Amino acid sequence: MWRSIVFIPAAMILFSCTGNVGASFTAREKEQLLALGDSITMEAQNILLQNVSSAIQKGGTAYAVGFCNTQAMPLTHAVAAIHQVTIQRVTDKSRNPANALQTATDSLVWEQLKAEQEHRIVREKDGSIYYYKPIILAMPACMKCHGGKDDIQESTLKIITRRYPEDKATGYKPGDIRGMWKVKIKE
Repeated sequence: MWRSIVFIPAAMILFSCTGNVGASFTAREKEQLLALGDSITMEAQNILLQNVSSAIQKGGTAYAVGFCNTQAMPLTHAVAAIHQVTIQRVTDKSRNPANALQTATDSLVWEQLKAEQEHRIVREKDGSIYYYKPIILAMPACMKCHGGKDDIQESTLKIITRRYPEDKATGYKPGDIRGMWKVKIKE
């Protein structure tokens, strides 16, 4: 109850300054934007998963951490360039600080996605349109780098700590929301 009392006024203040989740889109526009965002994020996710799986097969999870450190963002940017959009993965518990929640709208949508786990379209006051979609940890391999202490090998944890000294991206369980895709579809 107390959270609701605080959340509602906070949401009103945020939306008076930022974007509008579910802002007046026609049903057709919303359907098209959701389909476009979903298609782009599925492509990016599949490319990341294929490459991370290959890295794990090549050198184990410790090797895959190094791969993610240097290649995850370039792979995501390559997909973005093909579709002429901007793609980010953002979260409240980032491994890479560049993936932290960045805006008030990000934070509000994050809270909504944690509660409802449904993708969203947001139109900012400047007309920019963003697509958000939850990233859910569904594969057992995810736990080898994002799980609890019993899930992550010591050698992998050492690499994570060395490459990401401010890491907050562990302690998850299968089915948890790890973060969200954020796609800027239109300026």
